[in-house]
Order: sequence, then C-alpha cells, then structure tokens
Amino acid sequence: MSKESYSVVLSGEAGQGLKTIESLFMTLLQKSGYHAFLSKEFMSRVRGGNNTTEIRISAKPVQAYVEKIDLLLVFSKDGLDRLLDRIDEHTLLIGEESNITSRDTKAKLHPLPIAEQMAKLGSQIYANNMVNGLLCALFSCDESFALQAITDQFSSKGEDVVEKNHQAFAMGLEAGKTFGETFALKADESVKALYSLGGSESVGIGALAGGCDFIASYPMSPSTAVLAYLSRHARSQELVVEQAEDEIAAINMGLGAWYAGARAMVTTSGGGFALMGEGVSLTGIIESPMVIHLAQRPGPATGLPTRTEQGDLNLALYSGQGDFPRVIYAPGTFEDGIRLTHQAFEVADAFQVPVFILTDQYFLDSEGQTEKIDFSTLPITKHFEKTSSDYQRYALTPSGISPRGVPSFGEGLVCVDSDEHTEEGRITEDAKVRVEMVDKRMRKLDGYDDIQPEIIGEKEYRTLVVGWGSTHGAICEALESLGDDSIAFAYFRQVYPLPSRTKKILAKANRLILVENNATGQFGELIARDLLIDFDARILQYNGFAFSVEQLAEQIKGALK
Repeated sequence: MSKESYSVVLSGEAGQGLKTIESLFMTLLQKSGYHAFLSKEFMSRVRGGNNTTEIRISAKPVQAYVEKIDLLLVFSKDGLDRLLDRIDEHTLLIGEESNITSRDTKAKLHPLPIAEQMAKLGSQIYANNMVNGLLCALFSCDESFALQAITDQFSSKGEDVVEKNHQAFAMGLEAGKTFGETFALKADESVKALYSLGGSESVGIGALAGGCDFIASYPMSPSTAVLAYLSRHARSQELVVEQAEDEIAAINMGLGAWYAGARAMVTTSGGGFALMGEGVSLTGIIESPMVIHLAQRPGPATGLPTRTEQGDLNLALYSGQGDFPRVIYAPGTFEDGIRLTHQAFEVADAFQVPVFILTDQYFLDSEGQTEKIDFSTLPITKHFEKTSSDYQRYALTPSGISPRGVPSFGEGLVCVDSDEHTEEGRITEDAKVRVEMVDKRMRKLDGYDDIQPEIIGEKEYRTLVVGWGSTHGAICEALESLGDDSIAFAYFRQVYPLPSRTKKILAKANRLILVENNATGQFGELIARDLLIDFDARILQYNGFAFSVEQLAEQIKGALK
C-alpha cells in the first residue's frame, strides 16, 4: 500500500495505556524520518468510556486532523461505536476478534490475539509494546532505536521488566510480518533533526523562555497540562509552583509575585477564569503585568470538559470591570506556542498590562514536530527600576507607562491600590485626577508593535479565509487540497488589539470567509465591531471537535459558490 500520508487511530478505554503507545510511536516515526501529527479526543472519564488518538504519518509536513482512517487499532468492545462513519472498505481493522467484529463494517479485518500473547509473558501490562512492535513493522521504522527507547523507559523497573517489554515488542514485529504488506512512505532525512513537541509543552517552554519564575493555578482541564509541565521543571529552572486553593487566590498570588519583582503566570480554563474576573480588573488599575494562559473548552458552565472550542475570546476580551488595555495572543503552531508565550511576558512587563495566551484542548493535547528554536532570539528584558525617595508609582508620562519599582529596591515607597489613586498611589476621588489616570492607562499600548496577520498562499488573493489560533493547520491543509491560487489564508496570532494592517488586508479581498470553532463567530464579531467589515460566509463548528481537513475543504468550496 503506497500513499502520500496515512492516518492511524487508536481506540480504547481510559486507563488502557494509549499514551504509552503514542509516545514511543511518535518518537519512532521522527527518528525514522517520517512527518507526523497526533491529535486526541477524550470522554470525560477517569476509567472506561472511549478515547481515541489519531496519528497522521506522511512524507511531507502535516498539521491537522483528518476524518479518513487507514489503520484502526481497537482495544475495547465499544471501540468502534463512534468511528463507524470514518471507516470504509480501505480501512484496516486490527484487534482482538471480539472487538473488531462487535459492529458490522466494510473494513478489512485482521484479528490479533493480544491477550493470548501477553498471557505467555505473565501480564497484560506489556500489550502496549506489542502494538508498538506491530506499528514499527507496518511502517518500516527503526527497530533498534525502539529497543533502546524501551530500555531507557523501563530500566528503573528492573531487567525482567525491560526484557519482557522487549519480548512483547518482538511479538509485535512478528505479527507485522503476517500482514503481507506495509504502509510504504518515502522517508525525509530532514525530519530526524526536528523535535517532537506538544501544545502544552510549547506553552510551558515559552513561559520558561520568558523568564517565568512563579506560577499559581488551580487544576482545571485542559489547562492543567501546562501547570504539570512547569512543576516537573520547577527545581531545575528555579521556578515556584503553587497549587492554589482556588482561582481567585491563584491570580492574586500571581499579582503579588509581579509586585515583588517576579515574572508570574496563571493557567486556567473557562469556568476557572470566570472566578478571576475581579483579579483581572485589579491588574488594570494597579497597572501590574500579568500573563494568563486561558485554555478553552466548550461551555457554558461545565459544558464538554474534555472537548475543544474557541468559545472564550469574548470572555478574555471583556473580563474585568472598567476600561483598561490588554493583549490577546492565540498560537496555532507549536513554535508559536513558544514564541507567543515568551512574547506575552515581554509585553506584560514592558507595558504593565495583562496579556492572554488563548489556546484550546485540541491545541494543547496535540503533538507534532518542529524545528529547533534558537533561544538567543528570545531575550528577557525586565522593566523595573531602583526607586528614589520621591518615587511616584503612577507618575503621569506621555507614554502612559509609569516607572515600575519593587519593594526594597531603592528608597521609594511602592504604593499600589485598587481604588483610584494619585501619582503617589494614594486613594483619591478627585475628578480631574480620575480622568488623567484613565487616559494614562488607556494610552499605554500606543507604543506597542502589533503582530500582523500572516498571509499564507497567493499574495494577490481574491478570496481570503480568516482564522486564528488552532484552526491554522486545518485551514492550511484544506486550502492546499483545493489547489485554488485565488484563495489565501490570513492567520491571526494576535487577536486583540486588532493588528493595524487588518483593515487593509481584509479590504483587498473580493470575498471574505471566516472560520471559527465556536457558535457565534466571536473574532468575526470583533472585526465587525471595530472595523465595520462583514464576512461573506461564516464556517462555524461547535460540536466539541476540531475541524477536519476534508470537512473544512468541502465547506470552503461551498462558500465559494
């Protein structure tokens, strides 16, 4: 079997160890010179239910989810139930016979007696590496690297565990020989120099690159993965990690850390962020830097807690009472996850404003490959100064940015207050001072340099597709599949303030198509509010899933008619 790319789906219950298969197989693919992209979807269960992981394997870069399944490995009796519309006569179905025959399909069936084979090793716990051996054989991966990786992973558990995992892997290799065919792909040697990276890791790495030395958060999926990543690196990176009692405490701890001279962030999701509203407003009046990672999932309320959506742009945009400036970034690639999170710390510090990093479950739980980042291009510049005895925390300046001091660094008193205040930070109800302070705060971003939209595709476009954040990969691949040179994609990494060139870029198109993973087109509404520009077509999805490449290509094609 030979194609340009394949999709492999693992379907099983929570707790069956899909993560073990994913992690080794993704590394194997990269070391063997194959481009790969992994996406996950979960049911809201600690155990049981049905979760699936899709791994796309290709001879060229891939960066999005597809509907078509070429190879489906089923690990539970209900593993087929939610995938029937993605299976056809070309799909190869592998698993215990009872699992792959539980529903009628047109697929090619290949029973694999995993439980029987693992009984020979004395435990079902080794099954995942039998599957890895099978996948290694089917995709002609470097088995010597796999064996070394297994040794490294399990060496702390003793020689017997390592040996049995090796045996299970060998059983999978042998099983692969019974298929009579492999999934042939042309390897790309350049892939071996890339790095495997996930969305949550990219935000965590970006935070460390931005000098983050304090994080306080309360766990809430899907944002917790960033907290977990930073906690694993806390000692080596001299980072204080605090699991707060709630989200109100978390954001106030973060503000206290900035006040003391640290660089702090919080990571949360919609319901948790709703509790931070007053803290966000506090950042506005005390003019404190703050970095807020907001990982979106479908609401209202608990909604679909393990699914994806771009439904919280308005929540970030309008959170906190009163008027004050803010910046909102939305990474769509893993490199952007690193660079924009680093940028968030730099901008928050320089302009003394809250900066949001808006991600979602699909982005955070996806994994792919990226080039090595040159961290020397990501400097850390701290913007506080030694104070004098006549220091004024809120001195009126042409830029609106007052000199920021920290306690005990100099002779000045660093006075901050949630009430309106004078230049010294003392409470006031003076109407003239009130107007001066509001105007001062609102002009702080006048000197900010926007991150302009990237035009992907033909520069002399007639139709422009507009998207932001995690829709990036699906839009890019959908337009590539359409092959229409008159269509381009405006990719927005910065969604607020609207970049200065937005109006010129949109006005150039004869037709505008909006793509968003929410029900109301929140970014489109922002553009209409600020620029009075409407879209000719809106492609919106809010079922808890990311756009697939095929689905989006069809919808864009339909919008052109």
